[in-house]
Amino acid sequence: MGDGKRESLVTDMRQSPIGEIRHVATRLRGGDRVRNLLVRLGVNRENYRIQPGIYGVGEPRGESPVLVTSNYKLTFDALRKELGGISAWILVLDTNGINVWCAAGKRTFSTAELVARCRESGLERLVSHRTLILPQLGAPGVRAHDVHAQTGFRVVYGPVRACDIPAFLHGELKKTESMRTVRFPLKDRLVLIPVELALALVVLAAGFLLTVGTDWLSTRIFSLRRGFIDFVPFLCAVLAGCVGVPILLPYIPVRSFALKGLIIGIVVAALVFLADRPPILLGITTTVLVLTTSSLFALFFTGSTPFTSVSGVRREVSRAFPVLVPLMTVSILAGFVLKIVAAR
Repeated sequence: MGDGKRESLVTDMRQSPIGEIRHVATRLRGGDRVRNLLVRLGVNRENYRIQPGIYGVGEPRGESPVLVTSNYKLTFDALRKELGGISAWILVLDTNGINVWCAAGKRTFSTAELVARCRESGLERLVSHRTLILPQLGAPGVRAHDVHAQTGFRVVYGPVRACDIPAFLHGELKKTESMRTVRFPLKDRLVLIPVELALALVVLAAGFLLTVGTDWLSTRIFSLRRGFIDFVPFLCAVLAGCVGVPILLPYIPVRSFALKGLIIGIVVAALVFLADRPPILLGITTTVLVLTTSSLFALFFTGSTPFTSVSGVRREVSRAFPVLVPLMTVSILAGFVLKIVAAR
């Protein structure tokens, strides 16, 4: 995935004061859209990147703006598709195929990488100005004064969203309040759900096999239908964390993602209990399983949102994860034992 031509995004190579530079289309092609969709579903997500370096769009010259981004192809595509009719240089940093916000937190979208890429590319010989436009969400990883001291380039933070870049460029690099505001509407949250579900598939498959196996050990009857019925509470718990929490995110009145998942889990557990009315001990273990599973998968979503800072994500995960996983494991084992004992 590192070859731009293989990605069908490079239209041609053009000569410049620093040698040949790849120029890219601003319109996404069918292959790009298909691959982007597959990545949204979790396919090749860990290796979806382009080569770092300088790219051009339109007819850039020495005075054209320099936009800085990561080498995660989804991020690169989100930027270039907004640049129709604009001539600009795009400086792509090596973030190990991670988006700007996450890369800033992991220090791959960083001062050191930006300085190194400016020097290595010969950017000062390509442009006549000394301004770099960085995405606002990359600010936690970059010390602007250090970049200026080491390269002579001034850092300007652009809008939060790529769709505002044309207005930002035409407005003399001035941001409106709307451009500064971090929004996370339902549309953006829905886009992330398939990735969450793709990551949960292995857990769901293992849970289903364990449920079917437990039913067989307790009854000596192999029944996929019965196994699926018994699997429904766990499935609902996973969906509560992976789907329910993202959809209802702004409306659940707590800050912690683990607690958000717990609240949704309480609703799911109540519905499961009312529908099945299991024996008291089995009902308790099922309830604990539903609550911890929903809370755990909601916790995984915290790193995908702009609602929580990098330090906040680390703090919540370090506190909740060591509690949720043991509780989830104990509830699974307890349910396994209770089913077998009840059948004898």
